[in-house]
Amino acid sequence: MKFFPSVLVLCPALCLLAQQTQTPPTPPKSPDPKPEQVVTRAVDVGKMIQTMPPGPTVPPDRVVIQEGDIKITAAQFDRLVETLPEQYRTLARGAGRKQFADSLVQVLVLAQEGQRRKLDATTDYKTLVMFQDLNVLASLTADEMKKSATTDEADIRKYYDDHKNEYDQVHARHILVRAQGSNVPVKPGQKDLTDAEALAKAQELRAKIAGGADFATIAKQESDDAGSGANGGDMPAFRHGQMVPSFEAAAFALKPGELSQPVKSQFGYHIILVESHEARPFAEVRPEIEARIKPEATKKAVDALTAQHPPLLDPDYFNLPKTPAPDKK
Repeated sequence: MKFFPSVLVLCPALCLLAQQTQTPPTPPKSPDPKPEQVVTRAVDVGKMIQTMPPGPTVPPDRVVIQEGDIKITAAQFDRLVETLPEQYRTLARGAGRKQFADSLVQVLVLAQEGQRRKLDATTDYKTLVMFQDLNVLASLTADEMKKSATTDEADIRKYYDDHKNEYDQVHARHILVRAQGSNVPVKPGQKDLTDAEALAKAQELRAKIAGGADFATIAKQESDDAGSGANGGDMPAFRHGQMVPSFEAAAFALKPGELSQPVKSQFGYHIILVESHEARPFAEVRPEIEARIKPEATKKAVDALTAQHPPLLDPDYFNLPKTPAPDKK
């Protein structure tokens, strides 16, 4: 259940002017990541918006904008920033603060011009203001209900049990054998192996490990993933969505202690040894689950309120089936 997020939704001038503020800068193209970074953080493509330093802090009651008889304090300005779409908030709090202020000034100028033209006496204005006031009140009420919504412990536990696979995590080691076309650099003095040669080498290394050779020792000697290779192939624990697909599928299919067949990815061939495979503890993920299911609890509360106060909709206007009139006796 979503209400319109703020007064700005029904204020076209401010919405359009907000878009005139400096848009989030496009980050420069990142250099090719190290293989261990891509394997363990395949989805990490960098922040889309650079972190902007916050603007200076002033007393909340200080007037920071005045246009004619209208004054806006620092607290009011900050509250208006909170109503902006999320992608603009960081900018408006930092480097884009002045641009957003300029947009607000234009709104104030236009609003006062509208008063001089007596547009605030029109039916359109009164209709929009009426709904806008109700919309803001509804949005604040929904926020308050969300904060006070209670989630049953049994519901949180049930969600965890029903979605336990989402909280699986694997701790593994791997050895990478680079193949031609990989963005992993070739080690000095090493041959640029073809795909077939890389697969053959990976199969040979796996056979040695299956025959009793120490995985960590082989990883340190042979892995083309310099980061994990130096640690005997050891990788931080990872969850679903943090690996390249082929690596993830193979790792999550293995039981602790099992050794994979060579797994192909865009970096070459991987040999994976799973150290542990378990769900994250309930206590660890409980706050995350509660935050996830709270909106549903809020929706149920709003639905209950609506049921207590059913609306009357014109059946002709909304093309609804007409309720037959009760029989008169």
